[in-house]
Amino acid sequence: MTAFVLRRLLWLALTLWIVFTASFFLMRAVPGGPFSQERELEPEIAELIRERYRLNDPLWKQYGRELTAALQGDLGYSYRKPDFANAEIIAQGFPISASLGIVALSFALVLGLPAGIVSAVRRGTLVDTGLMLAATVGIALPNFVIAGVLIVLLVFLLPVFPAGGWGSLRQLILPAFCLGAPYAAYIARLTRTGMLDILSQDYIRTAYAKGLPERLVILRHALRLAMVPVVSFLGPAVAGILTGSLVIEQIFAIPGLGAHFVEAALMSDYTLAMAVVLLYTLLLYAMNLIVDLSYSLIDPRVKLE
Repeated sequence: MTAFVLRRLLWLALTLWIVFTASFFLMRAVPGGPFSQERELEPEIAELIRERYRLNDPLWKQYGRELTAALQGDLGYSYRKPDFANAEIIAQGFPISASLGIVALSFALVLGLPAGIVSAVRRGTLVDTGLMLAATVGIALPNFVIAGVLIVLLVFLLPVFPAGGWGSLRQLILPAFCLGAPYAAYIARLTRTGMLDILSQDYIRTAYAKGLPERLVILRHALRLAMVPVVSFLGPAVAGILTGSLVIEQIFAIPGLGAHFVEAALMSDYTLAMAVVLLYTLLLYAMNLIVDLSYSLIDPRVKLE
């Protein structure tokens, strides 16, 4: 296992470098820049600003300078918010996005796992059809559509939740549900597929033949191996949720990491956008590594080579 982890860490370094390089040149290929405004600045002022931030240097020199800083753990300062280091902005936004994501993931697991298990056990019944129909709708509908419908129902028609903002539990529940609903639908379908495959195995029939209760067979013998596809899905899903939903945070005016990333992209804030992209890459790779390591715990037959 040690050799496996070391190889994956080497691939992580290579992946971060590739993402850094691609993001650096793609962002600078977009017309405009971090100091482009609707009203043109005086040429002298624009030139002074570019000299101040060394944007007139050749791209290869800018690339080398930023890569060296990133290797030293320095994410630089935001161009649009020069009083704040990018690390400070991430430290302010990430806990908010993580809180939203943890609640959303809890909704997804609490709704998705039981739905998938019940659907598999009651295969072919109206319950199975209804649950899978709801899961299909949840996958097909984007979360901003779900958010729009729930805002109309639970904010305007029935004023149960506030329309947006951050700071209280009531402001957290509605956006977390909207963010977690599509993930719940995916988890339900994956759980059903995994359970159907496991329930057809010989050892499950043997457990039933021994007279074990259905609940014990499902929860102790079948569910563990049926979780393998769900765990595979949770790796990138957790990374995506924790770094914040760009759309949901915009709809509900949540000051999380997603809002900062959208602002950085719209304003060509190169350094802040780069910092968020690298953070997302790191989280995605780390979660996938954790998923790979968990396979051997869930299924002892899996060997990490």
